[in-house]
Amino acid sequence: MENQQQVNFPRLGEPAPEFDAVTTHGPIRLRDYAGKWLVLFSHPGDFTPVCTTEFIAFAEICDELQRMGVELLGLSVDSVTSHIAWVRNIEEKLGHKIPFPVVADLNKKVSVRYGMLHDHQSRTATVRCVFVIDPDQVLRAMIYYPLSTGRNVPEILRLVEALQASDRTGLSTPANWKPGDMMIMPPPTTQRAAEERLEQGYECKEWYFCKAPMD
Repeated sequence: MENQQQVNFPRLGEPAPEFDAVTTHGPIRLRDYAGKWLVLFSHPGDFTPVCTTEFIAFAEICDELQRMGVELLGLSVDSVTSHIAWVRNIEEKLGHKIPFPVVADLNKKVSVRYGMLHDHQSRTATVRCVFVIDPDQVLRAMIYYPLSTGRNVPEILRLVEALQASDRTGLSTPANWKPGDMMIMPPPTTQRAAEERLEQGYECKEWYFCKAPMD
């Protein structure tokens, strides 16, 4: 049997792996983002068409994310010189300024720590990963996409909004939730609580399935 190197992927609810990196905005450490939400995302390569569409889409939501206390940080295994040339090209040729930093992970240290390298996709490029890290630097969400499929960036924005809403309210979000929609109450843990839940004026379809306003 062929020996394969075991890769340890980060897990939800654990501290996000620490790193120091060179970026298009200068040196950055993960701990520089303590106290803020962070969306860290990887792309396969600079000067590629699908990645270019994604960078434009991320740039378009950057202001909205910052109003929510969220920072963006891109990454690939390309050099910082390549990153600088590419983001300048996007601005000059396509009219979109890329306001967030991009990590140059030439030694692949960050990519390995975050499980961004998947051999069956590519041995030389990161797949399309998204990591949502909260102000306590805990990993709250992960999304992986294949090389061939560009991300749905509005869904990433919705995901962060849902996580923040759950933290504020202690409630969960149902399928297709968006800000302003009702949220899901946790199910009661006793028979008495189940009976009381139905009498408390919430929007209940059944004792275990109740909704409450977002605020």
